[in-house]
Formats: sequence, structure tokens, C-alpha cells
Amino acid sequence: MEIKTNSEKVRPLSTKGHFRWTVVIWLLIGGIINYLDRANLSIAAPEMIKDLHLSNTDIGLMGTVFSWTYAVMQLPSGWFIDKFGAKKVYSIAVIWWSLMTFLTGTCHKLGAFLGVRFLLGAGEAPCFPTNAKITSSWFPKKERGLATGIWDSSSKWGPALAPPILVTIMAAYGWRALFFITGIIGIVFIIFFIAFYRRPDRSKKLSEEELAYMKEGGAGTEENIQKNTKIKWRDLLKHRSVWGMILGFFCTIWIWNIFLNFLPLYLLKTQHISLAQLGIYASIPWVGGIFGDIFGGYLTKKLTDKGIASPVTAKRSLITICGILSALVVVFIPFVNSLALTITLFTMALCFISAITGSAWALAGDIAPPTMVGSVGAIQNFGGYFGGAFSPVVAGLIADTTGSYSLAFISGGIIAGCASLCYWFIVKKPIEEND
Repeated sequence: MEIKTNSEKVRPLSTKGHFRWTVVIWLLIGGIINYLDRANLSIAAPEMIKDLHLSNTDIGLMGTVFSWTYAVMQLPSGWFIDKFGAKKVYSIAVIWWSLMTFLTGTCHKLGAFLGVRFLLGAGEAPCFPTNAKITSSWFPKKERGLATGIWDSSSKWGPALAPPILVTIMAAYGWRALFFITGIIGIVFIIFFIAFYRRPDRSKKLSEEELAYMKEGGAGTEENIQKNTKIKWRDLLKHRSVWGMILGFFCTIWIWNIFLNFLPLYLLKTQHISLAQLGIYASIPWVGGIFGDIFGGYLTKKLTDKGIASPVTAKRSLITICGILSALVVVFIPFVNSLALTITLFTMALCFISAITGSAWALAGDIAPPTMVGSVGAIQNFGGYFGGAFSPVVAGLIADTTGSYSLAFISGGIIAGCASLCYWFIVKKPIEEND
């Protein structure tokens, strides 16, 4: 690969210089904190139910309130990110959600919990659309799948790390300490992030050679936010591919929210493990999610590098295959009794589901024009979490009514499989500025 300099000389374009991958690590850490602040509810739930006389439905309602708010706030979040820049919006968001996490530990009544979870959802909404925006600015199209897989794995690192760490804290200091500590961690993180992060065109640590490589591969710079795009925000909903992403992500997040809110309770009630054992067993399935996210991104990069598929087709193909596999595995979960098989199926399911979410977020950078990546990613996430917000309360009602989670997982698996249909048959054409 070659580029021309201003003096018209031709020199080889090297990928030497990997500072862009440092940016991914920061996004990964921020995402882990984001998910610790969600997963702490599922870890604290058994003690909260005992201490405050709450029900499964109450816990599910907290998850639903969070998800609805998180979903609705995706829409203005994407617009704000594209308009005012990733760093500014992200910094405000982290401070906001960290404060709400801390305040959760001070609540005593269901109404107060619902209010704080409402505000938490608003604060956490910009996190992943911001990551998608930053990724499109820092990475060539062929690398976005892998880069996205790394930072999207944070949504699995959080729940994986949460059980052993937070159960230990809860055993020593009580469930309220979970919310106090995770809230403080977020504030500390954002202070360092603000000092570190710069736009690609303003970064003093990024070499000219690496910047040229990024631009050659289709990466933009965040200066795009200051340009007037030809596409209006509302017109994004006229595109078939955007609707396919909305529907496909809904199918994925439906089962994802059930896992996030009820996996620990499922293990406690069906496998009869102790609270101490929960710290280990509840974390294992999320390791499968981490692997699926990163390996899925790596696989799409290899398919593109070898010329087997375009970046868009590689991601759509992976999503389709993993959607079918996740459906088969999730539906089978209620029919096994042993702890080993249950953990194995949960791990496989999260591996496939995570490969879908990672590729879906990377797909936003391929489908959307550079000026609208934050908006398209946020719209997709809105679809996922607005519809998927029903799943925690539905699962809770099923568990309270039938005394079993079986129907929740069977129906959730079928819905997850529908993601394959949406991403393969509806998501096809990228959005062009002149559309």
C-alpha cells in the first residue's frame, strides 16, 4: 500500500505504530465500569430481596426501568455525540452514571430504587455509541470488527469480574457497599480519561505515519462533527438497513437482559449453590462472552483481509450463524439438570450472543456515513434496549407465576434466533451521503 506526500514522492505506508490500540484499552476499561454498575444489581439482588422484602418481579422491574430509560436516551445521545464530540459527552455521562450508582446504595424503598435506576439509564446511554464513534475515527474499516470486539467485550468482563469481586465485598461490608465502591471507581476513571484522550488529528502521541494508515483505510477524524451532513437525523429511519439493525438488536438484547438480570438467581434456585460458590460459577459464562466478542471481531477481520468477504458481509455472516447457534443453545438450557452442563450451555450461549453484539456495533461504522456513526449506533441500541426492556420483567413474572425460568429461556432463545433473519435479509446497503 502506498501514499503520496505533498512533494509527490511515493513511500510505503506502514502499519508501524499501534497507538490507536491504546485508545481501545481505555474504551474497554470504561465499558467494564459501565457494566459493573449494571451487574451490581443482579449480585446484590438475593440480599436485597431478603433485607428489603422485594420480589423477583421488583428486581425485574428495576431492570426494565433502567433498560427503557437507557433505550430512549440513546436517541438524543447519538445526536449529542455527533454534534458536540465524543470526549465531552462521554465525560459528562460517566460522571452522571457514577453518581447515580453511588446513590443506589442509599435507597431503602422500591420507588427510590426505580428513580435512581431511571437516572442511571440516562447516564449510561452515551457510553457505547461514543465507543462506536471513536472507533470509526481511529480505525480503518477492516480493523473495526476486532477493535469493537475488544471494547464490546467489556460488557462481558463487567459481569465476569462482578461476581467474585462484588460477592466478596458484599460478604464483608453488605450489599450497599457494592454501589458505593463501583460509583467511586467511575469518577476516578474519568479523571484519567479526560487527561489522556485527544482526537486523532490533535493527538501528540499519534505518529503521522499511523494517522496516514488510518485515513487510508477509511478512518475519519472527529472534525467531521463540525461539518454539515447532507443527511438529516430523522431521515436515517427511512433506510432499510437501519430498521434491520433495530429489529436484529432487539432480538439479541431480549435474551441478553435476561442473562444479565437473572443468571445468578437462576443458578442459586435451580442448582442450589451457596452464595460463596455463586461468586465463581456466575462469572464463568461471561468468559465465554469475552472470547466470542474478541474472536468474532478477529474472524471478521481475517475474512476481510483475505478478500473472502467485504467488511459488511463478513459481519452480517457472523451474526447470522451465531444467531442460529445461540437460539439452539438457549432453548436447551432448561432441559439440563447438572451444574456442569448448565454452566457449559450458559458459556456457549454468551459466546455466540457476544459475537453478535460486537459485530453489530462494528456494523454501525460500516453502514453509517462518518458524520452519523454515533447516531446510527445509538438508534440500533435504542431498538435493542427499548424492546429488550420488557424481558427482565417478563422473566420475573414467569418465575413468580410458574416457579420456573424455563419458559423465559425457551422463548428468549427463539427470539434470539430471529436476529439472524433481520441482519441477513434486511441489513444490506450502507447509507451514502447522496442518498
